[in-house]
Amino acid sequence: MTAAELEARLRAVLDAPDTWTPDGAAGRSDFDLNPEIAREIRPLRPAAVLIPIVPRDDGVTVLMTRRSDSLASHTGQVAFPGGRLDPGEGPLEAAVREAWEEIELDPARVRPLGLSDTYETGTGFLVTPVVAMVDPPFEVRPNLDEVADVFEVPWDFLMDTANHRQESLHWKGAERFFWAMPYGERYIWGATAGMIRALHARLHDRAEDAA
Repeated sequence: MTAAELEARLRAVLDAPDTWTPDGAAGRSDFDLNPEIAREIRPLRPAAVLIPIVPRDDGVTVLMTRRSDSLASHTGQVAFPGGRLDPGEGPLEAAVREAWEEIELDPARVRPLGLSDTYETGTGFLVTPVVAMVDPPFEVRPNLDEVADVFEVPWDFLMDTANHRQESLHWKGAERFFWAMPYGERYIWGATAGMIRALHARLHDRAEDAA
């Protein structure tokens, strides 16, 4: 699939940004692989991430970050640029703003394609992934208070289900399962991997079970 074909396909399967509402339900969650865990009844905090797809001459990639080792939470984890919505923002505005604040990704290079499935995290966020093409050439400069590294992963690797693993860890006395997609020294897992799984399901036009 060429970059142009991928862009057309994504535009066809993603939701339009103006369909987003702040009271929407989660399409995917950290609980999908752990249905026995009771969910706390609480208001979810709205957040957004940018899934930046880069059409390179040698293949399409996805731009990702590694969070700073000095952060109070999710230290060192692989993530997409993103964060909480500011008052009055929708997910598109928040995702583009956060990408600029975290890695100085020029908003003028970002072409939004649509929204993927919202994702409820175990920490109480409702995250809306904003999928976009990012047109080269561009430069990124990580804000080292938030981001330790910026790198690209081949799109084909992330979309190959042979690279999608169910792994687990023990947390609060119980075994918790999650998706993981190790790529070399990069360990892509948790909510980030779950959002990639959801995007894969949309692209391939089928309702893919979380399990």
